Amino acid sequence: MPSLWKFGGLTPLRLVQLAVKKIGNDELSTRSASLSYYFMLALFPMFLFLVSLVGVFAGPGSQLRESITSTLGRLAPGSASQLVHNVVNQTLKAGSGIKVAAGLLGALWAASGGMGAVVTSLNVIYQTGETRPWWKQKLTIVTLTLALALLIIIALVLVLYGGQIGQWLAGQIGLGQVFAVAWKVMQWPLSFAAMFLSYSIIYYFAPNLKERHWHWVSPGAAAGVALWLIASVGFRVYLHFFNSYNATYGSLGAVIILMLWLYITGLAILMGGELNWVIENEDKNAAAFRAKRHEIEEQMKAA
Repeated sequence: MPSLWKFGGLTPLRLVQLAVKKIGNDELSTRSASLSYYFMLALFPMFLFLVSLVGVFAGPGSQLRESITSTLGRLAPGSASQLVHNVVNQTLKAGSGIKVAAGLLGALWAASGGMGAVVTSLNVIYQTGETRPWWKQKLTIVTLTLALALLIIIALVLVLYGGQIGQWLAGQIGLGQVFAVAWKVMQWPLSFAAMFLSYSIIYYFAPNLKERHWHWVSPGAAAGVALWLIASVGFRVYLHFFNSYNATYGSLGAVIILMLWLYITGLAILMGGELNWVIENEDKNAAAFRAKRHEIEEQMKAA
């Protein structure tokens, strides 16, 4: 397979046109709305699983656990941020160990529901049916959820404690201030790399494909991350200046905002998958055309 960054021989404008047409055919807006519902059901178990996973290394009340819990809450925009933070804190205070979301495994199983919906949607995008046994599909979904949870934790730790980690590594390696400064510069690219890697993992393992090709950063992953960041920042700016959801929906305003943000998240993931599919499909069509032309040329020579 040629590099996806060659866009299947398409111009950027033609690639966008084909992707937009495919997005309409696959009814991505409707599928993203259904994803937001499944994400909503899986969101708090996912956060609880993340915090419980951190709790393996940092007990209740530790600075690391409190910082990650607070940052997870701030990921959601507007008043939804406080909603997420309150629910996570209340659930954590309700118990510990197995009492928290039926324990670590129970939280992971519940959180995998959102990834299951992503798998179904990507199968539609890649025009493939689900032929994997149910246990293999569920194992893939749970493993993907676990991998994404670890990547989220790594990204959050780098953002929250990148400076301290850099200072400690500088002391161990002996490079002093030079390494500490270089680490401060590198921690943000490393955090973005974790995001790109999470998208790449989803696009590689989630759909039921017979042929798989690994790409560290595919055009779909780059576009998905960029769209999610731009849309999330734009949504936050809109809420800062023109937030009417609380006035319209009252106490449900925070829930509506959270659902819209989850809709944006699902749409970004699926749009990245659509972009990759368009490029891969063009490459397959081009390869089939070359093979057919070669066959005709051989027949003409034989004649």
